[in-house]
Parts: sequence; structure tokens; C-alpha cells
Amino acid sequence: MSFLQYLKDTRAEMRHVAWPTRMQTITYTAIVIGVSLFIAAYLGFFDYVFTTGLSRVLPFLPQGASSELVSPVSTSTDITFGTDPAGSTDSPQGSSPQAPASE
Repeated sequence: MSFLQYLKDTRAEMRHVAWPTRMQTITYTAIVIGVSLFIAAYLGFFDYVFTTGLSRVLPFLPQGASSELVSPVSTSTDITFGTDPAGSTDSPQGSSPQAPASE
């Protein structure tokens, strides 16, 4: 199928489309905007309620409780990266394969 034939077929199909009237388009657009504003207000209300509630409750928690709620992640490991005995810097120290002993 050539490109020109494709364009002709597309134009013919577009004539068969049942396009909405101007009034339908305006009505559906108003509905979408209204629902979007309602959902934004709904989510904003609950965001405000929870943010305000938390900001009022957090000062009443004991001072030590905030450090107990979040446990620090240990960043220390036994593996250190650097130069291994063979001189390679890609592998962790102590985990490089040993070369066979020469005889």
C-alpha cells in the first residue's frame, strides 16, 4: 500500500467518525474540569488534615521516641574496596581468587 493510498483511506475513515457536537464537547470538558477540581480539593483537604494533625501530635512525643522510631542503617562492612595484593582495584580486598602456587 502506498503512502498516498493510506492518506486517502484515512480521509475516508475520518468522514465516518461520529464527532461530538459543540455542546457535547463543552459539557464533557466542564465535567472533566469539575471532577478534577473536586478530586484536587478532596486530596488537599486530607493532606491538610494529616499534616496539621501530625504537626500537633509530634511535639507531645517523648524526646527519645523520635530516635527510636527510625533505626540507623549500619554502613560499616567488613569488605573494603581498594588495591588487593594482586594490584587490581575492581574486587574487594580479601575476596580475590588466589593464583595457583607456582612449582
